[in-house]
Amino acid sequence: MDVIERSLKLFDRVVVAVAPSPEKKPLFSIEDRLEMADEAARRFPNVSVDTLDGLLVNYVLKKGASAVLRGIRAYSDFEYEFQMALMNRHLDCRVETVFLMPSEEYAYVTSSHIKAVASHGGNVAGLVPKAVEKRLAEKFGLPGGGRTG
Repeated sequence: MDVIERSLKLFDRVVVAVAPSPEKKPLFSIEDRLEMADEAARRFPNVSVDTLDGLLVNYVLKKGASAVLRGIRAYSDFEYEFQMALMNRHLDCRVETVFLMPSEEYAYVTSSHIKAVASHGGNVAGLVPKAVEKRLAEKFGLPGGGRTG
């Protein structure tokens, strides 16, 4: 939520587009991920949540937007995202890509780390929105959102 909250200083409205991403082996279904994102984004009146299926540039233009905002934690993220931004520009030069670094306290947080910590009963409070914390607790049978330390 850090990047979303800070993005509102740059954009009048933000759409969180949730993609199926089967290659990432998500822990939750697309429907569950949409529900969690929607619940977490409700506190921001200028943020909406939607599904993305197909080319990102087509989706952006269909929404009447002109930019893609991507959070980047590390150099490895930048390399991949840079290549994707160039491909998107090749597909349609009207769509710009904006990269935003996370706040320092979230720079190390990845979905893989969160899954690993939660699956072993570790505390993910404060690292993910409450809606995600609750779903992780349910998924892994943890009491109190996985708060063990």
